[in-house]
Amino acid sequence: MYLAVEILLCNPETPTDIAMKKSFFFAFFSIVFVTAAILAESDEFIRDREEMVQRQIAERGIRDERVLRALRKIRRELFVPVNLKNMAYEDSALPIGFGQTISQPYVVAYMTEACDITVSDRVLEIGTGSGYQAAVIAEIASEVYSIELIKPLADSARSRLRSLGYQNVRIKHGDGYKGWKEYAPFDAIIVTAAPAEIPEELIGQLKTGGRMVIPVGSFFQELYRVTKLSEGIKKEALLPVVFVPMRRPK
Repeated sequence: MYLAVEILLCNPETPTDIAMKKSFFFAFFSIVFVTAAILAESDEFIRDREEMVQRQIAERGIRDERVLRALRKIRRELFVPVNLKNMAYEDSALPIGFGQTISQPYVVAYMTEACDITVSDRVLEIGTGSGYQAAVIAEIASEVYSIELIKPLADSARSRLRSLGYQNVRIKHGDGYKGWKEYAPFDAIIVTAAPAEIPEELIGQLKTGGRMVIPVGSFFQELYRVTKLSEGIKKEALLPVVFVPMRRPK
């Protein structure tokens, strides 16, 4: 482009040359301004994302660098409705339609860290929603299997994650209470909706030594980490939470 500018400036000016110059400079500066606008918008979300990670997550005790790195990378604004794009990095859950929500960033980070996911892990997620939690897991784990009860959400999350280049995520429309036997046992399970009790079927699909992080309860909910041991299960209460209820197909 710089070469083109130099050639136009060095050539003798004829009416045709002048017209070409005007046309060229109009196109050139249009590209510059549009590019600058795009970069400005991108920079705005980069700053928002960095601020979210620092203030909402790192300063509240999340230390796993793999989790922090994933949250810095993933564009949360792509996982919320367009009309809520400017709220994507606020410290709150947001509606995504069908009575469902995308969890607040801190809760996503906390659950992921509590599961202690490693690069070789096969992870099951119950409640795909918009796909944001699945994307966070996919940045860390080898394989992610996610189940969503509401078909339009499952379809849109699958399309979204595929368009963003996630090749290690599989999504199924189905009953989360049943898990995904075909790919069990799992190293970790993350449940993003609250059953009244911990489903035995999901415990059965954990490997020995596997971890499940799950909210449990109706009106009052508690987040638990369940570790499957050779002699049984270890259940730890982590913190009070509020999630949508875990439902079964009608």
